Amino acid sequence: MSPHTPSDRTVPSERTLRCVLVGTGSVANLHAKAVAAHPRAQLVAVADISADRAAAFAAEYDVPESYGDYDEMLAAQHPDVVLICTPPGPHRAQTLAAFAAGAHVIVEKPPAPSLDELDDMRAAALAADRQLAVVFQQRTGTAAAHVRGLLTGGALGRPLVAVCQTLWYRDADYFAVPWRGKWETEGGGTTLGHGIHQIDLLAHLLGDWSSVQGRLFRLDRETQTEDVSTATIVFDAGVVAQVITSAVSPRETSSIRIDAQKATITVDHVYGHGHENWRITPAPGFEAEAEGWAFPDAEERSDHAPLLRDVFDALLDGTPLPPTADAPARSLEIVAAIYASAAADGAAITPEQLAGHPTHRAGFRSPVQDLRP
Repeated sequence: MSPHTPSDRTVPSERTLRCVLVGTGSVANLHAKAVAAHPRAQLVAVADISADRAAAFAAEYDVPESYGDYDEMLAAQHPDVVLICTPPGPHRAQTLAAFAAGAHVIVEKPPAPSLDELDDMRAAALAADRQLAVVFQQRTGTAAAHVRGLLTGGALGRPLVAVCQTLWYRDADYFAVPWRGKWETEGGGTTLGHGIHQIDLLAHLLGDWSSVQGRLFRLDRETQTEDVSTATIVFDAGVVAQVITSAVSPRETSSIRIDAQKATITVDHVYGHGHENWRITPAPGFEAEAEGWAFPDAEERSDHAPLLRDVFDALLDGTPLPPTADAPARSLEIVAAIYASAAADGAAITPEQLAGHPTHRAGFRSPVQDLRP
């Protein structure tokens, strides 16, 4: 995350990024507001498979043009940035079309329904000399940036063990939507659709992974996919993390705990976090050092707005993407490894094995242990 705040931020470039948006569902509202908040970005057009929905969205956010056809919008607008807010199925095709039109891409998570498709998107970005940013907004906020700095800088000693919980509640009506809970239309279950948020934040804090063991369960919901999963992730730094993801938990929480040599770091929230959600508890004997671990006075909560702001700044400055938007494949690889491990009866999956996996780079279908009565 960039260290500056909206009040003191200056952007050397005087040009304005011309942005277009495809897919006008609920998450598109967050993108439109984030663009409006940036002094050097403008939303010039939106597209949706429903021209009426696109027109209504454009009217709500005072966008000059709307389209019922994505390719028509690209040809007419020649945008600098395309914001992709559609379901994951069309992400690859829409991203490649954007790069062919000379635009950068900011795409909602999951960035693609398979690692093979994400590989195509990343290769196309490289060939076009454009940037591909994925929206994992849980990485953002001054608290997450502060904790990441403490961990990577060694202030808390070596991180040792972690727990990552995504305990959410999705009832039968949620899964009654025709495309949900099916491998061919949703791509995966609660691990891909829900747990990936906290898994991504965990990896943002701890770095690259070296092995994953996972299990998938169907405990209560009428789905093809899992409604609960468990996993053990070993990170390159030697940290062992236990991960559980659930769609059947009435008291919802999104929690991460990291025990390092000098302190325990915790964040407990549901769908977004600020300073009040984080806590650093010193180990016995390190209380005096805790004064240097205090969170900064200026607070920014996790959200789409700071992520898009920092990406826009990088594009205008011609600098690499910020840590809040880089490593687009890491958390999707961890999720893929959980599914691949479940398909191998819980065997450990390494990055090297996943890179050459015969099935799980093309999709995440895996056997689910059905424990319903």
